[in-house]
Amino acid sequence: MPKRDFLQITDFTCKEIEQLFDLAKRMKARAYRETPLSGKTLAMIFAKSSTRTRVSFEVGAYQLGGQALFLSSKDIQIGRGEPIPDTARVLSRYVDGIMIRTYDHAEVEELARFATIPVINGLTDLTHPCQVLADIFTVKEQLGGWEGKRIAWVGDGNNMANAWLEAAAVLGFELRLACPEMFEPNIAKYEAAKKTGCVMVTEVPEEAVEGAHVVNTDVWASMGQEAEAEARRNAFKGFTVDSDLMKLADPRAIFLHCLPAHRGEEVTAEVIDGPQSRVWDEAENRLHVQKALLATLMS
Repeated sequence: MPKRDFLQITDFTCKEIEQLFDLAKRMKARAYRETPLSGKTLAMIFAKSSTRTRVSFEVGAYQLGGQALFLSSKDIQIGRGEPIPDTARVLSRYVDGIMIRTYDHAEVEELARFATIPVINGLTDLTHPCQVLADIFTVKEQLGGWEGKRIAWVGDGNNMANAWLEAAAVLGFELRLACPEMFEPNIAKYEAAKKTGCVMVTEVPEEAVEGAHVVNTDVWASMGQEAEAEARRNAFKGFTVDSDLMKLADPRAIFLHCLPAHRGEEVTAEVIDGPQSRVWDEAENRLHVQKALLATLMS
């Protein structure tokens, strides 16, 4: 059976995502007792540090009967210039799957091309598919599904916004993104999503949030963009998700944030710590969805 990778959400069909969520639901309810990773090892390569990605994958592998190896790019030869194809070939002889969290998406694609074992994208500057899978699972859990729902994104057209576009392309829900000029999402992802989903980009947050069932945001300066933080704060004035903006959404709307959050910048404390926030459920769901992903790809 040919190996499967998960580099972006469009690698899976709508039916496969639904099956993944069914499995994640069983795992979360502790109705799943199997250990498909027994005797197996997941290599986790980190060029970018992490809380949720590292802990959820490491715990998930353990709960499925396997183990996970933390490999900082500073500690392995890839950080000293070893070609990615060589790293892929060597790790394929030792372990049973690779999760990588790095900057350049092309590196992940190259790793997957030369590895003979499944490769999972834990995050790149282009897309963050595992997080958005967990977000959509949270939407399904909290609102019953994504069908007929309007998803709003407010802020940077970053890897999270791009992953939401991928999800819209596969699942066909309505997605509205509010991004300042010069901070729009990836144009290729946008054009692909427009073919199957109802997608729009605006510079007006109120236009995106009006009637939305899900309001979503992220930090204004992602990892690696710290030097741009002050310039970005100026560019993103008016893009804070506060209680006034949330009032424009559907009365039952939920708020999501992939974390870490900067209260007082992209979101107010009143919203992220308020009754509409589901960020802690969302964070927990990284574990369950990624366990389902590991079981699907590595068993």
